[in-house]
Amino acid sequence: MNWKRTLRTTAALGTLTFLVTGPVPLGAQSSRAPKVYAISAADKSQGAQAHPELLAEFGGALTGSQANYVSQVGKRIAVQSGLSNAAGDFTVTLLNSPVNNAFAIPGGYVYVTRQLTALMNNEAELAGVLGHEVGHVAARHSAQRQKTAQRNQILGVLGSVLAGAVLGDNAFGQLGQRIFSQGSQLLTLKFSRSQELQADQLGITYLKRAGYDPRAMSSVLESLARQNALEAQLRGSTSQTPEWASTHPDPASRVRSAMTYAGSSATGMTNRDGFLSGIDGLVYGDDPKQGVVDGRRFTHPTLRFAFEAPDGFFMVNGTSAVTISGSSGKAQFAGGKLTGGLDAYITNVFAGLTESNQTRITPSSIERTTVNGLTAAYGISRVQSSSGTVDLVVFAYDFGNGQAYHFVALAQAGGAEVFTPMFRSLRRITAAEGGNVKPRLLRVVTVKQGDTVRSLAARMAYTDAATERFLVLNGLQANATLTPGQKVKLVTY
Repeated sequence: MNWKRTLRTTAALGTLTFLVTGPVPLGAQSSRAPKVYAISAADKSQGAQAHPELLAEFGGALTGSQANYVSQVGKRIAVQSGLSNAAGDFTVTLLNSPVNNAFAIPGGYVYVTRQLTALMNNEAELAGVLGHEVGHVAARHSAQRQKTAQRNQILGVLGSVLAGAVLGDNAFGQLGQRIFSQGSQLLTLKFSRSQELQADQLGITYLKRAGYDPRAMSSVLESLARQNALEAQLRGSTSQTPEWASTHPDPASRVRSAMTYAGSSATGMTNRDGFLSGIDGLVYGDDPKQGVVDGRRFTHPTLRFAFEAPDGFFMVNGTSAVTISGSSGKAQFAGGKLTGGLDAYITNVFAGLTESNQTRITPSSIERTTVNGLTAAYGISRVQSSSGTVDLVVFAYDFGNGQAYHFVALAQAGGAEVFTPMFRSLRRITAAEGGNVKPRLLRVVTVKQGDTVRSLAARMAYTDAATERFLVLNGLQANATLTPGQKVKLVTY
């Protein structure tokens, strides 16, 4: 997370996310292929303008051997689109983001996060994911949707797929949806079922043209569906569909359809070993430079602070904020510049939670306090939402040198006390404490004689669900047996 910049909404040419845009079954196939548009000078200009903003919102671009490998694969699949025959016309970026995401924008800009890349198991899957996104651009879907889209003013970009629309359609209503939305592009540029269908078909078509096994689209979707279910299990959710996907079809619904469209007897290269070699060493999960979630604890070793979520809540670290979610409330932690004192800071945060056509949200009062030696203050506002009365709390801290951090918390009226332990837990940490925070890394290992799923899973850098994580990470089933010489992925410190 880039905590040293203030939050802002990205309106970047209608970013097209692989997960959030809402995949649809391939069964209802269109009889007419979409028209493919070449990269125009205007698209190149717009893409070049949006590119730096997207890098800032999604953790920045990785460099080095892994990034170079992903770029090569991305350009190889992108030229199959007909947008351009020159690989040099495409910019393919491996993003330093701990969420499963991929997208593309007009102008030849294609993106995939390291987390989604780590979930894949061969090069054809990587090409399929990127091909799906390029397909949206080739069919000019964002331009079509922009003609009717209305620009929304969103309350802070969370930079995390899991944080997007985190309140869904539950009792906290539309106010919560606005506060915890990922960005205006995800609300104003939803694609139609036919557009999603076209992108799926185009991605599979590109795989065939490039000589890849087109069935890879199906296998990567299956991995995504299993990852979704595992995340729900770890959160204790009764649903296998995470909250960010509650209004979009689950990837599981696409597996069979993608296989049908690809053809069950299809063949082509997968380049599994080359792929595993190419991604070995990727940071997995949170990058300590952006802060790390470990259970209910969040630690930022570089900026030297830590806090704990309430019992029963889970956290997701985004590029611009941390979201804290539970059945009795939702919250967001972020930072900003402190120029006029905490009272003005809190008032400005409340003001930022108000859409231009709505009554301005203001705190009923602002109270001063001290938290672990930090000067702090908080304000509360009771707001009428579509689902009833809710309490909105902004709790801010002066970290000195013009830097402040704050929580925005939302709970049903009278229920905000659940966040008090969290508000009181924020503290500075020592350099030694920060130095103890280590990144998790994706490591490719060769199975040896006697190795089993359980013995290798025991080497994973997790204390919970290690076996389940290992199986999903490697696309293996519960009854899988390993063969000496086989390569598998582990997550280690």
